[in-house]
Amino acid sequence: MSYASNDEIRGVLIQAGHERVLLPNATVAEMMSKVPVETVPDAPAWLVGQIAWHGWDVPLLSFARLSGQGDEPVVTNNKVVVLKALGGNARRPYFALLTQTFPQLIAVPRDGLLADASEETLPQGVHMRVLLGEQSALLPDLDALEAALDEAFPVAG
Repeated sequence: MSYASNDEIRGVLIQAGHERVLLPNATVAEMMSKVPVETVPDAPAWLVGQIAWHGWDVPLLSFARLSGQGDEPVVTNNKVVVLKALGGNARRPYFALLTQTFPQLIAVPRDGLLADASEETLPQGVHMRVLLGEQSALLPDLDALEAALDEAFPVAG
């Protein structure tokens, strides 16, 4: 059965620690690999550093560390997804997430994306767990990620 484009949700699946994370495709600015990471002094463990991207210093977050889904080491062949920040901060229009595997573009039929309500409490930074067929993925709370980033790593004004 084919679906019209408005019957699909386009997304990007990444691996973050022990979990798959589904990102809205519209928020993804670029996917890259082997990105040099500059450390940020006195940063929380989930803020692994920053990357230089198109003239911006973009903070790099470990979603796995922030949400308690495991550890993601920063290695020379790391993969990064740069996301458009939706919070309206003109001094930080982007942030990036570390991933262990190359991101996968997917199209999910709207009726194929089901909420999984089996957990009473969700991990920090998670909006919802969804079922994609027989596998689950986490939908990040992008507003909460930006708020945590603003608190831990304020932008000088």
